[in-house]
Amino acid sequence: MKILHTADWHIGQLFHEYDRTPEHQQFLNWLVQTLQDEKIDVLLISGDVFDISNPAAASIKMFYTFLNQATKANPNLQIIITAGNHDSASRLEAPKPLLESSNVHIIGLVEKDAEGNINYEKLLVPIHDASGDIKIWCLAVPFLRMGDYPAIADCANPYTEGVTALYEEAFQYANLKKQNGQTIIGMGHLHTHHAEISDLDKTERLIMGGVECIPATAFHPDLKYVALGHIHKAQRIGGKEHIRYSGSPLPMSFSELNYKHQVIVFELEEEISNLKTIEIPLFVPLLRIPLKPLPLHEVIALLEQLPIIDQHSEIAPYLEVRVLLDGPEPALRHKIETALMGKKVRLAKIESINPASKEKASEFITQEKLSELQPLDVFNKIYQSRYNSEVPSTLLQLFQQVAQEVNQTAE
Repeated sequence: MKILHTADWHIGQLFHEYDRTPEHQQFLNWLVQTLQDEKIDVLLISGDVFDISNPAAASIKMFYTFLNQATKANPNLQIIITAGNHDSASRLEAPKPLLESSNVHIIGLVEKDAEGNINYEKLLVPIHDASGDIKIWCLAVPFLRMGDYPAIADCANPYTEGVTALYEEAFQYANLKKQNGQTIIGMGHLHTHHAEISDLDKTERLIMGGVECIPATAFHPDLKYVALGHIHKAQRIGGKEHIRYSGSPLPMSFSELNYKHQVIVFELEEEISNLKTIEIPLFVPLLRIPLKPLPLHEVIALLEQLPIIDQHSEIAPYLEVRVLLDGPEPALRHKIETALMGKKVRLAKIESINPASKEKASEFITQEKLSELQPLDVFNKIYQSRYNSEVPSTLLQLFQQVAQEVNQTAE
């Protein structure tokens, strides 16, 4: 059977306040065609279908239109979808009664009985071959929140050990049902040890608590493939070819400037074969000017050289502008926007960098010392840490005047 693994679509996401609906639609159109071209039997979507737990109606319509188109194009296609931390588990599962008669399976919740025992039957999805026989059992594990996984008494890390226990128990449950000629695969939406993260993934880790990571050993060695989501960069985990993040289909930050987004395709009989990646087209390019920060006047000169918009222009790329500053520049955005008037770009981000502020070590301020600081002291420290120089007298006078007016208003 031929399987395609993808994750982290984040339908409805804004890229620095720009609507990405056309990009997501182009990706889904591409995916429908790829499923046909590759003659895929099973589509695995490992969480974060949507970018927020309460997606807009247009985002929901886009997703279910995709499911309709994909299954119409290939009536035998089986789709397994798990919820990610950005998804609402119950909202994602809401259409399950309607989908029960189809080959679309959505797993968002970890159900338990009255005694608190996990219902592993609900996390187990059978995958059938063309004859209708079960060939694969899939552990469709969604993003696990506190209370979803077993509580392990007297352990050093309740999250890591609890999630590891859930995967072990789920595998043993599936193994009891497995018959000769059948295999077991798994899905997950989590952070693993030693996973290489991007800029946006650093904020994703905070959702997990910052230190909770799952080792590759949490996945039973007899799992033939583990389809992971949550980390946006495609990669192998623990040196294992069969434990993988597919990565996100669209760029999530400018750190992905030269990164190739992909889906993973493989064949599975009793063992994996013909595993490959398929590159996803970049529907809106990323542009960074300059590649390394330069003084403002040099940056403006580079921006003025950009091509202008005409009626035959291709899609305007997202632009990140990087400027080297040695002091405050209140009109920075205005100057950059003026230089970009009529240019074939979409200004997404301005990154201003002061080398002196990076060289200076941060000062640790205790709670007691913080309470003694006056607003002017805080302003001085922030300015000095950013620009490594004293506050200019004119700016200092302005700050004092504003502070005085605020105090008078408060009185």
